[in-house]
Amino acid sequence: MDSMIRQFYEIPGKILTLKPGEYLFREGDHAKYFFFVRTGKIFITKFAESGRVLSLRLATKGSIIGELPLYEENPVYIFNAIAQSPSEVYAIEFPTLHSYLEKKPSLAINLLKIIGVHMRKQHSKFRDLILYGKKGAIFSTLIRFANSYGQKVDDGILISVPLTNQELANYSATARESLNRIFSDLRRQNVIELRGNLILIRDVEFLKREIQCENCGREICNIE
Repeated sequence: MDSMIRQFYEIPGKILTLKPGEYLFREGDHAKYFFFVRTGKIFITKFAESGRVLSLRLATKGSIIGELPLYEENPVYIFNAIAQSPSEVYAIEFPTLHSYLEKKPSLAINLLKIIGVHMRKQHSKFRDLILYGKKGAIFSTLIRFANSYGQKVDDGILISVPLTNQELANYSATARESLNRIFSDLRRQNVIELRGNLILIRDVEFLKREIQCENCGREICNIE
């Protein structure tokens, strides 16, 4: 995958740097660029009128952003992209990307492969959200964070990214109160342990059994 992405850095574009909390783009903005994340972490979120937030993914190095409006007539971004840490992205204007894809079929095939993997990730997330309710969404989110940022320790898998309950609720499309109740149950069952803002998963197999995990591999089952 890395070799496929490196080819796109040969297309004329520009590097943008972002500070934590800075928007790369907002929902409804005119879509002008296709982005590749070079460094850092970027939240992809959707805001509801009620004030609820749905965090769709945490884009990291090699992730694509802004791909959905690529061939639309009047393209707009349908999500928000917000830097979670100091970040750097490579921005290619849509017309420039169109031109290179038309001239180089191999480049177009590589982009289809990248987008195909990206879509499989999203479909697997929606599967867990829809089929297994609040618990499934939360368990799935924990597994994905463990796959992306988990460190094996003596008593389980430690998720190395600090997470608040509200942030986890946003990723799971649940209310914070529901997440708190489910976390209390998991702690009583010794499935997880909270260490400050870090989460230790003591029994990841329990979480996998509950959502009938298909073991699709870290390339697909991650939070990115």
